[in-house]
Order: sequence, then C-alpha cells, then structure tokens
Amino acid sequence: MTIQWFPGHMDKARKEVQRAMKFVDVVIEVVDARLPEASSNPLIKSLREHRQRPCLKILNKADIADPAATKSWLAFYNRQNGVTAVALSCKKPADVARVPNLCQKVAPHRDDNFKPLRMMIMGIPNVGKSTLMNALVKRRVAAVADEPAVTKRQQRLDLNARMSIIDTPGLMWPQIRDPSDGMMLAASHAIGVNAVIPEEVAMFLADLLLARYPALLAARYGIDTANMDAPDLIEAIARRRGAQVKGGGINFEKASIILLTDFRTGKLGRISLETPETRSEMMAASDESSVDSVE
Repeated sequence: MTIQWFPGHMDKARKEVQRAMKFVDVVIEVVDARLPEASSNPLIKSLREHRQRPCLKILNKADIADPAATKSWLAFYNRQNGVTAVALSCKKPADVARVPNLCQKVAPHRDDNFKPLRMMIMGIPNVGKSTLMNALVKRRVAAVADEPAVTKRQQRLDLNARMSIIDTPGLMWPQIRDPSDGMMLAASHAIGVNAVIPEEVAMFLADLLLARYPALLAARYGIDTANMDAPDLIEAIARRRGAQVKGGGINFEKASIILLTDFRTGKLGRISLETPETRSEMMAASDESSVDSVE
C-alpha cells in the first residue's frame, strides 16, 4: 500500500507559511523522535533555506524513543549547516523551558526590545506542535487531540517583550517518496485515518518490531516471539487481548489497532522506527529500485 495524504487546507497553509517566513528569525521544526527523518517535511527545509533561516530541530517524544537511536540522530542533525537539534518531551515543562534560550543562541542578533526574537513552530501533523505552543505560553491557545491536522490556521503570540512565536498548521508534502516513510508516518498517527488501512500498517509495524524489539513485544504481550512472523504476532495479540469474533475467529482489525495504539502511546517501551543507518540503507534500496524500474 502506498500512502499519500495532502488535504486541501495544507496547500493554503504552505502559501501562508511562505509569506510569513520573511518575518521570522528562527524556525522551530518539531519532529517525532521515533522517526525523525520520516517526519521531517522537505517543504519546511526548502522554505527556511530559501530565506536562510536557522532551524531548531526538536526531536519530540524522546521519552518514548530508543535513546541510542536518538543519540545517533542528534549527532546526524547537529552536523548539518544551520541546524541545532535537541531531544525532549513537549509534555515536560522543564524541557519546554529550554526552547526560548536555545532559539536565542541560534539568532543572537535578535535580543532586545527593538529587535525581538521571532520564532515559528512548524512540522507535520500530530508531532506535538500545539502541545509545545501551549507549554511555551503557559495556557491553552492551540487545540490538542490524538489525531492529525487539528490546527487549521496560523496564530501569533508574544512570549514576552523580546520574543514572539507563530504556531502553524501541520504541513505534509504532496508526495511521500518511499512507501516505508508512509507506513512509519501512519504507524505514528501522523496520517489521517481515511488514508490508511490499519491492518496493513500494523503488519508493517509488526515486521519491524519483531526484527528489532522482540523482547519488548514478549514483555508486553506475554508471548514467545521466536519464529513468529507479522501475521503470527497479530494473531497472538488478538488471543491475548480477546480480540476475537463470535465463534473464536480473529478480529484482525481490532488486534491491529491494539498494536498500533500500544506503540503510539509508548506502552511497548522505548522504540525508534529508524536510525541514520537504517535510513541510509532504505534510501539506497529505494534508489536502486528506481534505477531498475527505469531500465
């Protein structure tokens, strides 16, 4: 299954961001620490680089991501020009309190009442932008929900006399290049439910978890994962969690949603779906596949 999701309001949002970018000093890009590159919007990069704006890249949900993978991603991003990367949880006030000072460091020329620091929060849907915005202003000004594309418009607020911040709608890009990216985004709940089939996303996730985190699956569901494939895992979850239909058959959809929900909420443990190394391997395989298809 190839997943593509670009609702009409996102094109309008892109144009509004493009206009506002010239009035911004720092772009705060929020990504999901469990899939930081898959959740990095290439449109955001092109927009900020066109205006030569520095980026504070926040790897949110770091508290439920694999710490070893997160460490590798921080090194990866901090080697890039114009990027300062930090891992945190936007649900933790102490973590969020660091953000304004980090932005100040990447734009030191904007530090007085005459030249206030102007920040813009950007990212794909459901990565925690609104949670960050609310924590920064210390009140609920942006809607937060466990579904993508809740924020539909920009809003600007002053943090103090020297700092202002713009919150923007979640922004996808028109075409997701690699099917695995689409699956990772769907697994993390960054894609609207109407664009995905839960059972297929769960199968993708099950394959990945069996390969990289079998011990976490065994601990969560009380099962022996040895020699299991993805369908075996979904069936085992269904039996352990009572996801069955009348007559004892497997409710595959319900069991799939259980697995996806456990991953999304961190109940499986600290998991990352990609590392710089697996990302490089995936992109190399994708490039090779593209060459073969042309030939």
